[in-house]
Amino acid sequence: MEEVPHDCPGADSAQAGRGASCQGCPNQRLCASGAGATPDPAIGEIKEKMKTVKHKILVLSGKGGVGKSTFSAHLAHGLAEDENTQIALLDIDICGPSIPKIMGLEGEQVHQSGSGWSPVYVEDNLGVMSVGFLLSSPDDAVIWRGPKKNGMIKQFLRDVDWGEVDYLIVDTPPGTSDEHLSVVQYLAAAHIDGAVIITTPQEVSLQDVRKEINFCRKVKLPIIGVVENMSGFICPKCKKESQIFPPTTGGAELMCQDLEVPLLGRVPLDPLIGIQEFCNLHQSKEENLISS
Repeated sequence: MEEVPHDCPGADSAQAGRGASCQGCPNQRLCASGAGATPDPAIGEIKEKMKTVKHKILVLSGKGGVGKSTFSAHLAHGLAEDENTQIALLDIDICGPSIPKIMGLEGEQVHQSGSGWSPVYVEDNLGVMSVGFLLSSPDDAVIWRGPKKNGMIKQFLRDVDWGEVDYLIVDTPPGTSDEHLSVVQYLAAAHIDGAVIITTPQEVSLQDVRKEINFCRKVKLPIIGVVENMSGFICPKCKKESQIFPPTTGGAELMCQDLEVPLLGRVPLDPLIGIQEFCNLHQSKEENLISS
């Protein structure tokens, strides 16, 4: 796994662009060529593009399967409840794009305009972009190395015509690898408001979230807070609460106290969330059939 940028040898070092920590960095080729501290020109282009975006929020998780994409979708829908607020949801999980399915947009395609790629709109004030829209089938595997992933993220940030946006929510893959380094570096000059980190209560998830928090601190990414997802299940009949994922080490609350990070809240396991996602998918298929 690539090391985080705090191990960067520096653009003036003999190891610039050649060290282990340089793998996957958008500036690797420039540094290796001896171009010194010359940055990737895309960083400036993205900064200019992002002038129309007021707030940028990354949704992170150390562990896969904790409901990060579902949370991103709900956050986007929640903010879009205000019809006067423009929301953009960007899915940079290149190898596992699930936002199109969760948002009921499977089968939709990206269209090119004179001002760039046009997002796919769920509502008039909620636009979505994902590599899933670029695949011929949702079953297609994306088998890309770091540089190609970086290039795709660069295109999403630079070439998508978001227009005037109040909140850009970026749904990321699990971990602390290529996609995370790229989006942080490309957006650094444009200012990121911070990251919301998703976990579940059990230690197997928390141990990876601690690494995610460490990553944020090393790359100077502000942490808005942590959300504990799948935090208990309340039986719809007897109303008794059960801990499906027992917080044997104190859950997110104790972890946040130890690491001095805000705990934003807890989201219980709720069957209605799964039902809603199924309804979105069913509605999307019906609309595709009608349009064809």
